[in-house]
Amino acid sequence: MFKRMLGAFGVGAPSVDTVLATPRARPGGTLAGEVRLKGGEFDAAIEHVTLSLVAGAEAETGDGELTGLAELRRFPVSGPFTLAKGTDRTIPFEVEVPWEAPISEVGGQPLTGMALGVRTELAIAKAVDKGDLDPVAIEPLPSQQRVMEAFLQLGFAFKSADLEMGRIYGVHQELPCYQEIEFYGPPGQISEAELTFVAGPDGMDIVIEADRRSGHYGSDAVGRFRVGHDEALRMDWAAEIGGWLGNLASYQGYGHHHHEEHHHHHGGGGGLGGALAAGAVGVAGGMIAAELIEEAFEDEEE
Repeated sequence: MFKRMLGAFGVGAPSVDTVLATPRARPGGTLAGEVRLKGGEFDAAIEHVTLSLVAGAEAETGDGELTGLAELRRFPVSGPFTLAKGTDRTIPFEVEVPWEAPISEVGGQPLTGMALGVRTELAIAKAVDKGDLDPVAIEPLPSQQRVMEAFLQLGFAFKSADLEMGRIYGVHQELPCYQEIEFYGPPGQISEAELTFVAGPDGMDIVIEADRRSGHYGSDAVGRFRVGHDEALRMDWAAEIGGWLGNLASYQGYGHHHHEEHHHHHGGGGGLGGALAAGAVGVAGGMIAAELIEEAFEDEEE
């Protein structure tokens, strides 16, 4: 059904519908589908058809937070052509999802606070109609999911996620924004933790910000870590993150409001707060962790 009449072009204008063959994808993966155009009551000189991947994002302003749409990437799918009166045209496409795309769904469950979509932009005679959004879900890479599972194994509970406009100091970013996945801390020293991935084809930067409960010097602590995707699958993330968080409990800032650690892992080097475990959690452990993460998001939905 061509449900999108292009209001910017007046009565009798063409209509357009974008159909996604892959409504779910992973960072670095592809979105495929087709743009279906239906001619209106006059010949239309189409200047271009462009898709854009957009997401809801927040920006800090002098008056507080401003919420809007961030354009993550634009994908031209057609140049100029004439769409004759009453005729149809289908334009297939296959576009790459940015490696830094935010995660919006885990185990079939949407992440509260995240909204992504593909917007179809059509230009006729210098007028542009951006149409509505076709929802799209971005699932985590296996390497990212392993890290998220570890938080649940450590007793953290999913809180929400959001997309922040801006850049993380010391981390190379292609996009003008980054995602924060927020968890409530387990009983103990950590009240909340925020997890950020900045992924690329060869690996990812992981940034963890832990908020310590009141009564501790330096309430926030940030750990940065760089790891390859394959290597991340072999790591015992519950031990790594748990060790790093355990060190925070005994750390005293003595006048420092912010504590930050940089970790770079190459081969057998150190990770987030300690030596790497030799093996992974294992198939059984991974299955249990996957169930935990799905249950956490189901609970959040209810």
